[in-house]
Amino acid sequence: MVLCGVAITGFTVTVICDVVTRLAKHPWLWLQEVTMTFFIYGVFLGTAAATRRNDHLYLAALAEAMTGNRRRFFETFNRLVVLGVAFAMMYYGYLNFLDGFKSLRMPSMTPLASLYAAIPLCGFLVALFTVEQLVNGWKNGFANREEPE
Repeated sequence: MVLCGVAITGFTVTVICDVVTRLAKHPWLWLQEVTMTFFIYGVFLGTAAATRRNDHLYLAALAEAMTGNRRRFFETFNRLVVLGVAFAMMYYGYLNFLDGFKSLRMPSMTPLASLYAAIPLCGFLVALFTVEQLVNGWKNGFANREEPE
């Protein structure tokens, strides 16, 4: 969660700096690259954080209406689907990461792979957090999400 906060703060600050420097007629061209990096990493780290907190969108209403073995089945099924997506993100994200060394970002001339690394990283974290939820759910049961007070 801290990294998500850093990413959103960095994104906001760099956008403001970009606007101010352009209005002052002295734009920092490299600032757009930094802004894009904060945005992309913020999105993918936010996805992993949402998975960890179980705040992502999935078929929660259907599973929460059930009890017993039916609930366990649907909760497990939902998380296995998320796990499948996480493995796809790791595999195809890694292939995209490797392909990113063929293209460079301007004006810094850094490979696009520096951005694409967020995809398999996100896939790994989503898989890790999903396995954690499966193990905890099988051990302690899939409790209803508590409503915030």
